[in-house]
Amino acid sequence: MEWYHYLMIVLAAAVCLVIGCAVGFAYRKKVAEREIGSAEAEATRLINEAIRNGESRKKEMLLEAKDEIHKSRTDLEKEVKDRRAELTKQERRLEQKEATLDKKTEAFERKEEELSRRLADAAKTQEAAEEAHKQQLTTLEKISGLTQEEAKQFLLRSVEEDVRHDSAMKIKEIEQQFKDEAEEKAREIIAIAIQRCAADHAAETTVSVVPLPNDEMKGRIIGREGRNIRTLETVTGVDLIIDDTPEAITVSSFDPVRREIARLALEKLIADGRIHPTRIEDMVEKARKEVDRTIREEGERACYETGVHNLNPELVKILGRQKYRTSYGQNVLNHSIEVAHIAGLMASELGVDVALAKRAGLLHDLGKSIDHEVEGSHVQLGADLARKFKENPVVVNAIEAHHGDVEPKTVIAVLVQAADAVSAARPGARRENVENYIRRLEKLEELTGSYPGVDKAYAIQAGREVRIMVKPEVVTEDNMILLARDIAKKIESELEYPGQIKVNVIRETKAVEFAK
Repeated sequence: MEWYHYLMIVLAAAVCLVIGCAVGFAYRKKVAEREIGSAEAEATRLINEAIRNGESRKKEMLLEAKDEIHKSRTDLEKEVKDRRAELTKQERRLEQKEATLDKKTEAFERKEEELSRRLADAAKTQEAAEEAHKQQLTTLEKISGLTQEEAKQFLLRSVEEDVRHDSAMKIKEIEQQFKDEAEEKAREIIAIAIQRCAADHAAETTVSVVPLPNDEMKGRIIGREGRNIRTLETVTGVDLIIDDTPEAITVSSFDPVRREIARLALEKLIADGRIHPTRIEDMVEKARKEVDRTIREEGERACYETGVHNLNPELVKILGRQKYRTSYGQNVLNHSIEVAHIAGLMASELGVDVALAKRAGLLHDLGKSIDHEVEGSHVQLGADLARKFKENPVVVNAIEAHHGDVEPKTVIAVLVQAADAVSAARPGARRENVENYIRRLEKLEELTGSYPGVDKAYAIQAGREVRIMVKPEVVTEDNMILLARDIAKKIESELEYPGQIKVNVIRETKAVEFAK
């Protein structure tokens, strides 16, 4: 390429020279003619020199190209040689792996053959074992005199007895553990609640006695041909008992509100002195208004004492009616206030909503205010009233569950159950008619004595415990626990009783012999 460049330079110089000569031809014709010869010679020399330089550069470039090609070929051959060596190494590795795989395949085939042989031997051994088992079963059946099915049933019975024994022992162990832990905590909480809440109890009856200033007043109350007493009994709905009791009249009625209205009306009539049908009606109306006012005030007092607020006014009146309602001689309003306090105290010990617990405790016997007027149990009536006046569902559930009619869904419902039992079970809190008391104990003994295996059943501790003597040859130790549980469930489902009843099952074995 350089020689070509040089050639072009020379040609350019020649062209320039020719042009210069042409331009100055006229001016330097003569000079030019003399120098033409030398210029031509110089131009020839330059052209030849450029050609020689170009050829030389051409040879150099060809040599460089040949060296580069040779070097590239050498590198390529080396790379090909290396790759061939690597391929040769890979081929050797593949041949080795193939040989190893062939050996493993042969070993696997040998093992497979050995396994097939062993399976065949095992099948033969199993057949022999089954045959021996059949022979053994036949021999055992001959020796024991039992068939295979009978022996199976015998084993199942043995296993069942073992399982029952283990289950009974486990139940006993778990119950004891929970009793040890829960009873101590429950005692502590209930004891704290009782210590902090003490209330007086006064037994009430279904009669009221109205004192008279003198026996002459009895005749005035009876009136001419009994018109006064008939009017009073008609407008109040009570029975007036005028007997030989000096200076006293007995007012009898199952409805305490009616009895209170009649008592107040009588006291007002006696104080006024004017006793005739029209005056009686006026005094009864005044007494009814006074009782209504007292009912409202008592309901407000109960709410104030327990700290229960925002009760519907109608609920407050219904609650106040409990002042004139008794249960086993216990005033229901005082009982409800006490239950509210006890439930609230236990709730505070357990970290539960105290206000809601008190509300549920105060309203738990709400149905007793109207159970003389509406059909249904006081539990259902109370729950219906609570729903009607949009009480909290927790309160409704506590009312429904406080006698176990439904399952308690909250801790508060359980606390109300406990508080109700504590308040009702206090000494002197409640009393029963003797006939009802004896009838309840007889029914308790009759129910518990009806179970098979029970020898004797005794109701003790005023019906709070039933002691059951069982026949040891009929009831085993394991079945004692299950029997006690069944009897407790039956008592819960068939009897009505305050508090709780302890079921105590006793199994005693005696051996008697005489030394002569």
